[in-house]
Amino acid sequence: MKKYLAEMVGTMVLVLLGCGTAVSLNCGVDVASVVGTAFAFGLAVVAMAYTIGGVSGCHINPAITLGCLLTKRISGKDAGMYMLFQVIGAFIGSAILYALVATSPELAEGTKTGANACSGTVVNGLIAEIVLTAIFVLVVLGTTDAKKGAGNFAGLAIGLSLILIHLVGIHYTGTSVNPARSIAPAIFEGGAALEQIWVFIVGPFIGAVIAAGIWKMVGEEKEA
Repeated sequence: MKKYLAEMVGTMVLVLLGCGTAVSLNCGVDVASVVGTAFAFGLAVVAMAYTIGGVSGCHINPAITLGCLLTKRISGKDAGMYMLFQVIGAFIGSAILYALVATSPELAEGTKTGANACSGTVVNGLIAEIVLTAIFVLVVLGTTDAKKGAGNFAGLAIGLSLILIHLVGIHYTGTSVNPARSIAPAIFEGGAALEQIWVFIVGPFIGAVIAAGIWKMVGEEKEA
């Protein structure tokens, strides 16, 4: 149970700090806000990786959990429970952020609660989420590999890669690469974010499948 609760707490922190920064900086308005939001998500992952990594592995992302399931690093039962508690954590983080904005709307005037929506076509957004998630999950699978991984530097490498992915993806989708991170804020936001939520579920999961396939081809040892 501890590892499930760790995933819940980790995802809550990711959503609260990442989406909270996006709200506070009115992300997308200028370069500084985009860079600040990208760093917020990446640094939140780094912080949680070194906080709960030893407990649950710090997936805090259903796409990463799927990638680990497909590469046989986690059982089906644990994968399902991880995803459930990740979504619960995302709702807690979103609720806290919503309460902050609702009680002090002047602090986030003209901003959203951090939900995702495609800035261009849905197809464009879907492609972005698939490709960026595939890259992100591949980094996770590679850096956390028991034999070929980066060891204690894995959390840093993963966080830095998420910063880069946000710098690329914010223009197209706001960047999710994480279904839990998008589902909860979309419920609170409504509108286009809720209408397009399927993009931020389907895209990351497809990306995770692709990443797992790539890692099996290039990273896993073949039995003689």
